[in-house]
Amino acid sequence: MTTLSLGPSWLDPDYLIGTFGLIGVLIIVFAESGLLIGFFLPGDSLLFTTGLLVTSGKLDTLPLWAVCALIVLAAIIGDQVGYLFGRKVGPALFKKPDSRFFKQENVEKAHDFFEKYGPKSLVLARFVPIVRTFTPIIAGVSRMNYRSFITYNIVGGVLWGAGVTLLGAALGNVDFVHQNIEAILLLIVALSVLPIVIELLRARKQGKKQRAVEAAQRSVDPGDTPGDPAPGGRHAKR
Repeated sequence: MTTLSLGPSWLDPDYLIGTFGLIGVLIIVFAESGLLIGFFLPGDSLLFTTGLLVTSGKLDTLPLWAVCALIVLAAIIGDQVGYLFGRKVGPALFKKPDSRFFKQENVEKAHDFFEKYGPKSLVLARFVPIVRTFTPIIAGVSRMNYRSFITYNIVGGVLWGAGVTLLGAALGNVDFVHQNIEAILLLIVALSVLPIVIELLRARKQGKKQRAVEAAQRSVDPGDTPGDPAPGGRHAKR
């Protein structure tokens, strides 16, 4: 396998797995699922690479089903911690100043995502970097019904954690994938970021349309037309 030439080497999935093994994978999945500091971690490409390495025999600590089960468990527990953190911190999270590892805009993106899709955002957000880290926290801030949260948390954890890992395992025996692993990982990163790009472009388009409508209303407003005689004034018919 080649090294993924995207960002620093310590974010390369091959390097992370080779250095920290399955334990490192589980810690990263847990952190990215609900800790504020985990939003920059390479979740999708990491899970794909894990599945690929397991099926190719380069990561043979546990069978594939056990690896998937542990990853799903780490993802579910991570979201659980994020939810409880959100309930405890509450609205204060929206007043937290920006820092090197915390950007208020990330919280706002997750909040908008949660408001738009409701409870099912916990499933959809699993496949969207950055948003998947903050969405369970926003669910806690919003005091989402706990039973509903647990349900969607488990569904999302299984679909993302096991799904992406199994995808890597399924393609692990394909020669084309091995020969183009760097391009495959870059494609996964691009596809995972695509929903964010689409939402930003859509919001930008809607913002321009709204500003145009407001400008048109200000320029042609019957109520503000100058020179109109007031009803009942001296020019009114007797």
